[in-house]
Amino acid sequence: MQDLQQTINMVLDYIRGIWIKKRYVMICSWLICPVGFFYVANLPDTYDSKAVVFVDTRSVLQPLLQGLTIQDNPQAEIQMMARTLLSRDNVEKIARDADLDITTTTEAAFEDLVTGLQDSIRLRGTGRSNIYTISYRHQQPIVSQRVVQETLNLFVEGALGNNRRGTDTADRFINEQIAEYENQLREAELRRSDFKRQYSDILPREGTFYSSLSALKQQLEQTQLEIKQTQQTIQSINAQLTRASSSDGLGVTNEDSFVLKTRYDERILALEERIDGLKLRFTERHPDVVEAQNLLDSLNTARQKEIDAFLSSASEDGTSAPLNELNRQLKLEISLLEGQVASLRVKEGSLINKINDLEAKIDLIPQIEAEETDLNRDYDVIKGKYEQLLSRRASADLSRRADSSSDELQFRIIEPPLIPNKPSGPKRLIMYTSVLLLGFGAGIALAFLISQLKPILVRGSQLSSITDYPIWGVVTHLDKANIKKKAKLRILAFIVSSGGVVSIYAVLVAAELMNINLLQRFVL
Repeated sequence: MQDLQQTINMVLDYIRGIWIKKRYVMICSWLICPVGFFYVANLPDTYDSKAVVFVDTRSVLQPLLQGLTIQDNPQAEIQMMARTLLSRDNVEKIARDADLDITTTTEAAFEDLVTGLQDSIRLRGTGRSNIYTISYRHQQPIVSQRVVQETLNLFVEGALGNNRRGTDTADRFINEQIAEYENQLREAELRRSDFKRQYSDILPREGTFYSSLSALKQQLEQTQLEIKQTQQTIQSINAQLTRASSSDGLGVTNEDSFVLKTRYDERILALEERIDGLKLRFTERHPDVVEAQNLLDSLNTARQKEIDAFLSSASEDGTSAPLNELNRQLKLEISLLEGQVASLRVKEGSLINKINDLEAKIDLIPQIEAEETDLNRDYDVIKGKYEQLLSRRASADLSRRADSSSDELQFRIIEPPLIPNKPSGPKRLIMYTSVLLLGFGAGIALAFLISQLKPILVRGSQLSSITDYPIWGVVTHLDKANIKKKAKLRILAFIVSSGGVVSIYAVLVAAELMNINLLQRFVL
């Protein structure tokens, strides 16, 4: 409790010290407040114009064309346009479109104008709702409205123009890349064709070199086998021809040794092969086996009848006719088989030459195949990139046509920029109050500082606290009445001084509330 009382006494001492030095409050109030009031009253009126726009980024075609076209992000585009709207190039365009450049005569003045516009134009967004507010404040209402209107136009046209310019730039880039890869693909095809033409005698048309060599060897083996088989057939026919000639010389006619061909021979051979196959799976009593055996018997019977008819007709003309006819057939068959052997020999020689030629070049094959692999790999890479670019161009073309049929960005003006009728600033009421508080506050602070630098004792306890001497009594002033009179005069002067400052403040506030500019009406 004692500490609280001491604190209260100390605060009261400070207040008494400030009150004694109240003349400094009057001096500061009259030095600061009138000057501040005049400055605030002389500030020009400013007019604020604003526009509110909603950007609709929803599109009906976007979900339908997902995966077919190149999908961009309209939300990111509009945010980027909002960030770059007040770039220096854009602000210069706004200044020229709003005819503000005619107010400047030098390049430096125009630069200052552009810098001021960058600091004064305000663009505020509301986040996900895509509602943007553009505002600008100027001393002339028409100028503020014109600047906001030009900024809004640039914002709308810039967003749509950027989208179109981005599409045109992408198309131009894709077309340039397609042309470049097309030239590279053509050059790669020429290199491949020259390479194949250079090594056409080594490189196979299909497969690898080793597979071609193996195929040639297989063909050679098959050809040699056919030659052996044909030669064995010729030997067999020669043996039959010898037997037929010897029988003819002795005058013996043995019908069983005749080798005659009928129209049933091939069918009989095929049917016998079929019966052999059926007997491997079924018994001899199986219906298919029995049916095939009956058919074979009928064919043999028909063949025998044809041979008998031939022999009977030949016996009427002489006994040597069948043997002569048989000899002619055998000799004809031999000549045909010998021609077949000759052609097979030619084929064999050609295959041997090809095999020898390939085997002579077998050491060059790894290097040639490695070079061919490199050429094919480069060709496949270039062709793949070329086909991807063609696909991208088709997607870009579809995207462009989709963009032309429906706008992804739709701007809806919620509040157009209007010419303001009433000034929006400066806030003179707040500024007048601030000047008044500043004037009296500075005076009180100065009075407190001087009272602390040159303290005045108003209580006996202050003296005892300073000197540590006891106080035995208090002596009053002899001219107390005169002192009180002077104190009253000082209080009156303080009241009049403070009242004058407050009165000026009240007049200015009333004029501001009634929208009256006292300086323009009475001074200027």
